[in-house]
Amino acid sequence: MTSLASVTLETPDPAAMTAFYAAFGLGPYVRVRASDAPATGFRGFALSLVASQPGDVDALDAGATTLKPATKGFWGYGAVVSAPDGTICKIATSRKKDTGPAAPRIDQVALLLGVADVKASKRFYVERGLAVAKSFGGKYVEFDTPSSAVTLALYPRRALAKDTGMPQEGAGSHRIVIAGAAGPFTDPDGFVWEAASA
Repeated sequence: MTSLASVTLETPDPAAMTAFYAAFGLGPYVRVRASDAPATGFRGFALSLVASQPGDVDALDAGATTLKPATKGFWGYGAVVSAPDGTICKIATSRKKDTGPAAPRIDQVALLLGVADVKASKRFYVERGLAVAKSFGGKYVEFDTPSSAVTLALYPRRALAKDTGMPQEGAGSHRIVIAGAAGPFTDPDGFVWEAASA
């Protein structure tokens, strides 16, 4: 079975962004490398960060820009922020009350790809060896990535943009590279995969 090996975020200032992501708690989940590829507007993806409790959601700051302030909902508590390089992070917990001291810690990370056609992208990835863990028609697909620290999921691009508070328009590079055993390839929405390094 093919899986996701790593996620690399591309940025004009890798040193600063490596420090930011380490302070933000994403150091174990993402890599950073230099790129000056132009990118404007919504880059078509978001990182979903799952925390244990509301206080942990609030503690994840490190200088990120708030796109949607933290609020309570019927599903729990969450916020949407943007890193200095424009990477969008959804931070949420299913708990509505703290059960201990707050800390800036992340329990789980998912890479959410906004795609034009969820069913077509699902077929594309299945043909390259990824196994489906959950699927809800054309609304959401989650792949089984047991050997990776990051889960891979597909959303409709318009729905992901709306969920993160961004207009769906965007152009240029996604500024993200995914590595896995099935690479190298570029998916139908322009997301680049590389061969996983040994």
